[in-house]
Amino acid sequence: MLNRLILPFTLLFTFSAAQAADAEKWYPSKYGANDEIGALNLLNADSVLNAAKLIKTGKTYPLAVPIDKTLPAFRHRSFNLTNVQPGEAGGTTMGPNKFTFNDELVVGWTGVGTQLNGIGHIGIDYVYYNGNRAADFVTVEGVKKLGIEKVPPIVTRGVVLDMTAVYGTPIVPEKTEFSVADIQKALDLQGITIQKGDVVLFNTGWLELLGKDNKKFLAVEPGIGMAAAKWLVDKQIVAFGGDTWASEIYPAKDGQEFPVNQYMLAKNGIYNLELIDSRALVKDKAWEFMFVLGQPLYKGSTQVNINPVAIH
Repeated sequence: MLNRLILPFTLLFTFSAAQAADAEKWYPSKYGANDEIGALNLLNADSVLNAAKLIKTGKTYPLAVPIDKTLPAFRHRSFNLTNVQPGEAGGTTMGPNKFTFNDELVVGWTGVGTQLNGIGHIGIDYVYYNGNRAADFVTVEGVKKLGIEKVPPIVTRGVVLDMTAVYGTPIVPEKTEFSVADIQKALDLQGITIQKGDVVLFNTGWLELLGKDNKKFLAVEPGIGMAAAKWLVDKQIVAFGGDTWASEIYPAKDGQEFPVNQYMLAKNGIYNLELIDSRALVKDKAWEFMFVLGQPLYKGSTQVNINPVAIH
């Protein structure tokens, strides 16, 4: 009798576990089993034309921070630039016109400074966007799929949300998780909405710590948590980011490592834009703008230094 009771319970438990595993399946992508660009499938010629209509003043805003060896970077990363003048030792020049030139050699990580994190950058137990397994596409010389060279130019509507106004402070405090209500408050204050195909950037004031408290800058940060991430995914954005180095609250409140990046990049193909300098946009109250990015095409890289431009 006991065995007859245990067997159905065991089958029920096994079935429930299988259902749970099925519910957690996040690939293949809705854009197709062979897709390598994720949410950027949402952009087209209309996205560009609509973004161009946002240009009112013609003012351009560079959104990158300058990079040098003193810029704090995630854990193991560093950046060093050396100026070289090949063939010019001892004051040697070339030709009767005394030609001279400077060349620069960079030894650094592509993930230093303002950067585009591609959808091949973040994985879940060695599984990446669209179910690509590291053993199948990752090599020491770069990735064979999901590389930055596959990413088309990103030209679309961009919005910046000033979270310092929401919290009433020049720098949003550490451990502050942006709720959906907080984001909606920022939108209401600025009189804008989030639309399909948007690049959504958060201004937290965190860049003000650079050069003043670099240790704190890297140790913690305010940002979105999973609830806000899911809400943004439902809005069908193509990229998220801001003036912090991870674009999510860090450390996560439940002890996980970068769960928002996993959810956005690996599961939904939404790109991360880190260390975006939005201060000038906020100062001018340029809340929506044409966002333009044509990144370096480092074949096989999953991230790259960038200087996107906002045109207002």
